[in-house]
Amino acid sequence: MDIQRGQSVLRAKRRKRIIFGLVGLLVLVGVTVGLMRLRPAPPGVEYATLWPDTVKRGPMLRQVRGLGTLVPEEIRWIPTLTEGRVEKILVRPGTKVKAGTVLLVLSNPQLTQEAMDADLKLKAAGADYRKLEVSLTSDVLNQKAVMAKAERDAEQAAEQERINKDLLKLGVISPQTEHDSATAAEQLKGQADIEKQRYENSMQVRQAQLAAQQSLIDQAKELAQLKHTQLEALKIKAGTDGVLQEMAINDQELQEGQQVTAGTTIAKVANPARLKAQLKIPETQAKDVQIAQVAEVDTHNGIIPGRVSRIDPAVINGTRTVDVTLEGALPAGAVPDLSVDGTVTLQRLSDVLYVGRPAFGQDNSTVGMFKLDPDGKDATRVQVKLGATSVNAVEILGGLKEGDQVILSDMSRYDAYDRIRLER
Repeated sequence: MDIQRGQSVLRAKRRKRIIFGLVGLLVLVGVTVGLMRLRPAPPGVEYATLWPDTVKRGPMLRQVRGLGTLVPEEIRWIPTLTEGRVEKILVRPGTKVKAGTVLLVLSNPQLTQEAMDADLKLKAAGADYRKLEVSLTSDVLNQKAVMAKAERDAEQAAEQERINKDLLKLGVISPQTEHDSATAAEQLKGQADIEKQRYENSMQVRQAQLAAQQSLIDQAKELAQLKHTQLEALKIKAGTDGVLQEMAINDQELQEGQQVTAGTTIAKVANPARLKAQLKIPETQAKDVQIAQVAEVDTHNGIIPGRVSRIDPAVINGTRTVDVTLEGALPAGAVPDLSVDGTVTLQRLSDVLYVGRPAFGQDNSTVGMFKLDPDGKDATRVQVKLGATSVNAVEILGGLKEGDQVILSDMSRYDAYDRIRLER
């Protein structure tokens, strides 16, 4: 009996252990599941570091902004027409110049020698012309004298023929004598015609040879003028009224004694009274920019109204260049290459729901934004559908209503949270 009772006690103890183990396991599982279902505590964010804004309804200007510089509308790049060495720099950048102002002087000994040779060739060609003219004129005069003698001989022979005809009628001379005088008159008349043709031909020869020699003179004259023009081009002039902006080669300041080749651009003259703004607009925003749209250019010393005059079709480093023609007076300090900010007005929306532009989001996209709770202690993430964007505002198409307060700051570090606590 004692053995059976002992076995019962052991079985009872074993059952208790199993029951306690199952209960403990169930408790552990319950605690784990409960902990897993617990939402993490929202992180705290210092309210003073945030950028909140209130959703409004009303008119909204669609604008794009870009950085840029003021550039002259009239720029003259001055190249060298001939090779030479910089002999003297007369004007430095920043100086006002006139069209005829000599900026610098080049020297070219070879060109100077060529100009002297061209002048000598021109003088020689002129001397040859005068020598040829005298010679040809003498030939013409000699031929004219021969022609005049032949004409006189022909006239005398014709007169003798008439006399002999009268004498023949009187029977004073024989028919043979009269026939001989007629033959002589005819021969001399033919000789006179030939000499006349020779005289006319000599005149034509004179004109032709003098014309040929004159062409040589003209050729020598053109060459001499070219060389003197090249010599004059060694004096580099401004070519237009304005301000000398730079005098350099490949961004290196030009120095006296430096050798430059023909065709090298060495100076830039601009008219500072006529400036335009060249703005760099991000390519994603430049697609809506059109010619003649209203713009404003901030020179940091005044705002100048203007209009878009040109849009560069090429994209460089993610931006497109937009030229803005300035329509207002230039403020003090507005000079070429001045850094400016420009704003182009794309469209005026009359009655839309809008808010300040957040640090993220593009046109017609849906983004998550933190909306402040009514008590202002917490903010909850909501999905907001954006419409048209501007420089400082964005249209709201859905997810928010008028009067809602949202956070515009970059909240990407809280992407893992749908709720934050605002610490004031």
